[in-house]
Amino acid sequence: MDPCPFVRLTVGNLALKIPVASKPARSVVHPSLSPCFCKIKLKNFPLQTAVVPYFPPENQFPDNQQQTLAATFHLSKADIDKLAQKSIFSAKPCLKIAVYTGRRGSTCGVNSGCLLGKVSVPLDLAGTESKACVFHNGWISVGKETKKDSSARFHLNVKAEPDPRFVFQFDGEPECSPQVFQIRGNIPQPVFTCKFSFRNTGDRNQGSSVCSLLVKLTFQLQSDRSLRSEPSSSRRWLSSFGSERERLGKERKGWSITVHDLSGSPVAAASMVTPFVASPGSGRVSRSNPGSWLILRPGGGTWKPWGRLEAWRERGSSDGLGYRFELIPDMSATAIVLAESTLSSSKGGKFVIDLGGRSGSNGRVTPRSATSPACSPRSSGDFRYGLWPIAVHQGFVMSAGVEGEGKCSKPRVEVSVQHVNCTEDAAAYVALAAAVDLSIDACRLFSQRLRKELCNHQEELLG
Repeated sequence: MDPCPFVRLTVGNLALKIPVASKPARSVVHPSLSPCFCKIKLKNFPLQTAVVPYFPPENQFPDNQQQTLAATFHLSKADIDKLAQKSIFSAKPCLKIAVYTGRRGSTCGVNSGCLLGKVSVPLDLAGTESKACVFHNGWISVGKETKKDSSARFHLNVKAEPDPRFVFQFDGEPECSPQVFQIRGNIPQPVFTCKFSFRNTGDRNQGSSVCSLLVKLTFQLQSDRSLRSEPSSSRRWLSSFGSERERLGKERKGWSITVHDLSGSPVAAASMVTPFVASPGSGRVSRSNPGSWLILRPGGGTWKPWGRLEAWRERGSSDGLGYRFELIPDMSATAIVLAESTLSSSKGGKFVIDLGGRSGSNGRVTPRSATSPACSPRSSGDFRYGLWPIAVHQGFVMSAGVEGEGKCSKPRVEVSVQHVNCTEDAAAYVALAAAVDLSIDACRLFSQRLRKELCNHQEELLG
């Protein structure tokens, strides 16, 4: 598999020095008493905001300071070409940063922050797909004063690094059992096929080992959830449903999708192990009772758990899909949260795992001690080292773009080359993307009817 070129542009190590005025104005709050912030803008990309720590004027920024990320931009080859296009306003693309004193937000419709100054960093992105480049690292004057000793000083590090990725595209919706193509440039090449099905407890088609494993894992996941949630959020109220018709109308369960390679061998799977159930008195899946998927990989003649995806429907004006993805090192170890965020249920969005600095705006990471083997895994038989790439590498892991409710969704999946060492690695991320896409439908309001591909035969008879 050949990757596509991507570039990761990062802004970090922010700090601000402001000289103490001999006669400070009473209306001015010194930044040492109130946090500052900045707005970071790159053309064609959403605005990002970050806190800027105050640095005493007499101190020096340490040279060996570990990179602390404030913003990250992921650039494809098309993005770089678009930024490189010359305009009448500027010859080179620039990263623009506006620095503010005071707190973020607004009061009575008026912005709370006071603009201190603006910084512009020219970017020459040519060749950054293959070689890292530092555009700026150090202090720069900001504000109205021009004298070095009387103006505010802003510290930042701006650099670009190669971040090649494998890109996969579903040619149809996951519930329609589509093919998955790898994209290289404009050339699609088939690499996987998906098979969507309904899993029943008595179904032997997937093998007794799979069924027994899922039953065991379902019990364990529900036990773990009961420990971390309040007693009122347990699912005992399910027994209160009177008829089978009413119960089936309030839950979605048994969905499963298996990813096969071109030879027909299963290389990954996503299976719904906790039903998506409507909370009492509502027609939505709540955060206190999320549905969950298990992402499975083959190993040792059976399926082994690799990750768990939980999803629910957020309340309020956002009405989005909330999700949490956890990596499962093994059956006895504590799961590691890699991503927890929301995306729009109506418009869709991107599910992202990004471990920049071991944390990021798209998710959070709970670190855990882990050792890496002397060599990378070669096949699914080395599953015990499935944590290996994520334990060693930081930065971008994967993203999956999905559409909103009622729209034809053909997920596009990007996976960092650092996190793919074999076919099963790539297939696991494809299965995860399928589970995210299907969760959009699983979390739809129960007053809305699903398409026929997502309704099993028993529900159709009762409906």
